[in-house]
Amino acid sequence: MIVLTESVILCGLFTLMVFIMSRKPINTLYNYPPRIQERVKSLDEYKDIVPTKKNKIAVKLIACILFVVILSLILRFINGYTTFLAAFGFGFLLWTIVNLWDVIVLDIIWFCHDPRFVFKGTEDMVKDYHDYWFHIKGFFIGEVLALVICALAGLVVHFVF
Repeated sequence: MIVLTESVILCGLFTLMVFIMSRKPINTLYNYPPRIQERVKSLDEYKDIVPTKKNKIAVKLIACILFVVILSLILRFINGYTTFLAAFGFGFLLWTIVNLWDVIVLDIIWFCHDPRFVFKGTEDMVKDYHDYWFHIKGFFIGEVLALVICALAGLVVHFVF
């Protein structure tokens, strides 16, 4: 029951985060398929507001650190895990559930079909916006990232708390 409760809460929080970020899609440009990224970068309208690669790396690094901290706190103080293996395993399960929610509901069902995510000047790129494979590949990249994040969270739970 705790898996279901935590999964629903985390999927809800993740959806809220994506919704807030979607209000200014240029900040999430690097989550779009490459051809859309290139087109947007070439448009005068976006020339001065496209995030840099350096900014992208910094944001992702900060997010990873935040995920480790939040996941560690959840695993230790809500779930009561004290060992690396238990924390890593349950953390990975939660991450995978949220990652599946992200790829199926947020990416394939919502993002790929919501005109609010279409940049002005890229309206003709329907095939690229409907590139489900791009998002499925992102799921697998997220799973590899989960191994690292959940391992770090497991180590924090085991050695810090």
